[in-house]
Amino acid sequence: MRTDVTLSPLEAARKLAPRIRSSADEIDAARELPRPLFEALADAGMFHLAVPRAVGGVEIDFPTYVQVIEELGKADASTGWVINQGAIYGTYAARMPQDVAHSIWIDPPRAVVANTPAPTAQAVVVPGGYRVTGRQGFSTGCRHASWVAAHAQVIEHGQIRLENGQPEMRYLFVPVREAQLLDTWHTRGMRGTGTHHFAVNDVFVPAERTVLSATAPLLNDGPLYKIPRTLAFASGDAAVALGMSRSCLEAFFDLAGSKTPRAVQGLLRDQSMTQVAVGHAEAALRSGRAFLMEAVSDIWAEATSTGAVTLERRAALRLATTHGIRLAAQIIESIYSASGATAAYDGNLIQRHFQDIHVITQHLQGRLAHYELVGRHWLGLPIDEARL
Repeated sequence: MRTDVTLSPLEAARKLAPRIRSSADEIDAARELPRPLFEALADAGMFHLAVPRAVGGVEIDFPTYVQVIEELGKADASTGWVINQGAIYGTYAARMPQDVAHSIWIDPPRAVVANTPAPTAQAVVVPGGYRVTGRQGFSTGCRHASWVAAHAQVIEHGQIRLENGQPEMRYLFVPVREAQLLDTWHTRGMRGTGTHHFAVNDVFVPAERTVLSATAPLLNDGPLYKIPRTLAFASGDAAVALGMSRSCLEAFFDLAGSKTPRAVQGLLRDQSMTQVAVGHAEAALRSGRAFLMEAVSDIWAEATSTGAVTLERRAALRLATTHGIRLAAQIIESIYSASGATAAYDGNLIQRHFQDIHVITQHLQGRLAHYELVGRHWLGLPIDEARL
């Protein structure tokens, strides 16, 4: 059940942060959130931040949402990532009938939907709904989910069903007990996200428990749902990256004030190279965060005032999110290098964040190609607008 309902989401995140931080080793080792921590996050409404109020969710404003994810990312990168994936996927509740959305996200109160990005499954049309089969990848947090959202192309009469000349793609909500969770997330970083694969085999899903994945019309027109989902995901991902950079830098301050490097006189903080590295890192972190928050605030103001967002605002946010992730990687790499052998050991926060950020940079939202995409847009060249 929801607890601390008098706290704002940002206050709740800050209150949970020490508990998350103290659980970081367990999260990493188990490759998932410990059940008590998951329940505390769920009870604080973290997974329902972007679900419409009309359905029973929080429907948070976008700038505050990004700050919430940043606070969680400071405490533990995997936890911030899990919340961002679950929360932003919840925007699909704005594209479904309220009673259906309520039964998926709100009842029971700790319900979470784990999704998958690519429509690699097949949903065969049958009376009353679909039978879905497929092996699906990258389902963050699926071990504590109530539902998995199978992503499928629709098959009717043995043929791919078309929508406006393109293959019809749908998310189909399957109770997790009717899916097989596959132990596939064996990585060096972001281990605690539990981003495993799952499989479904000829599972019946009623038609009302499905939603078009790309073209479903909005049934709730709040400004949060006017922001493209890919950019909402990206904003949270960048907030996690920048949040963990801040924690990494603070950990380095402590190390630099206590470590005397081998074959060097004086503390690590007394070395000119250390001082330069810290100056560059602080400037990069503050500038990256400022750019992200500016782009987030601008697109939110536009969505709130006009009920739509322009390509210009979308391009700026795409650039800010990609640049935030890439700056975070540079910051953490510089701190790791300056820390010496101390940062090479398991259990060291700087070591963990070094591994974590190099998983995040491999994600779609951190692709270097986004610089080219936005550059082409601002140079007046044709682009794939679906990427913005």
